[in-house]
Amino acid sequence: MGLATRLGLARLLLITGTRSGPDDLAGFADAAFSGGVDLLQLRQTGAEEDELLACLQALRAVAYRYQGLVSAYESGHLAQRFDADLLQLPERGMSAAKARDFLHEYALVGRSCHGPSAIDAALADPQVNFLTVGPVFPDAGPGLALVRYAAQAAPPADPDAKPWFAITGITADNLDQVLAAGARRVAVSRAITEADDPAAAAHALKDRLRRAWNDDPAMQDLTLKMFRR
Repeated sequence: MGLATRLGLARLLLITGTRSGPDDLAGFADAAFSGGVDLLQLRQTGAEEDELLACLQALRAVAYRYQGLVSAYESGHLAQRFDADLLQLPERGMSAAKARDFLHEYALVGRSCHGPSAIDAALADPQVNFLTVGPVFPDAGPGLALVRYAAQAAPPADPDAKPWFAITGITADNLDQVLAAGARRVAVSRAITEADDPAAAAHALKDRLRRAWNDDPAMQDLTLKMFRR
C-alpha cells in the first residue's frame, strides 16, 4: 500500500522520545507495533540531530516488519537526512510548502492544530496531508469541543477528508469520550510509553479503535474505499 493509503487506514499514532538510545528504542518500538500501533513519531526536546537520526533509523528498521509508518517532527533538515516519509510540523512551525523542499515527492506532511482556526487553515492548505487535534485532556485545553469541531470540518469517514488524530492525555480510560466526540484516530504517548507492558497497552487501545471502526458502517465503507485506491 502507498503512504497515503496506509495513513488513511491508520488509527493509532504513538509519540515517543529516544528512551535510552536506538537499541532500547527499537525494542520498545517492536512491542508497540506488535500491539497495534500504526504510526510512530519521534520527538525529543534538546536531543542532538545525530542522535535523533540514529533513533529514526532504528525505528524504520522495526516498522518495516509491520508495514508501520515512522514520522520525524519539526526539523526539515533532520527529515531530509532521514529521507522521511512523514514529517509533522508544530502549529507555528514552517509552512508545509517550505517543508516540501526537504522531502521526497511522495512524503506526507502533518500539522499540529490547537484551535478551530488552525484546523481550518490546515484543511485548506493543499500541502498538508494530516492533522493532530488537541490538546483533548486535561480540561484546561480546548478539549472535546475541538474534537467535535474537527469531526464536523473533516468527517473521519469521508475518503476525501484529511485524516486527523485527537491528541494529548488520551488513555484507555477516556478513549470512549474521544470516540463519542467524533474521533476515529488518536495519538498517545504516556499511555504506552509508561506502560509496564507496551504491547498490551497498545493492543487495548487499538482493539477499542478497531471496534469503533467496525461498529460504524461509514468507517467500514471508508476502509473498502481506501483499499480500492
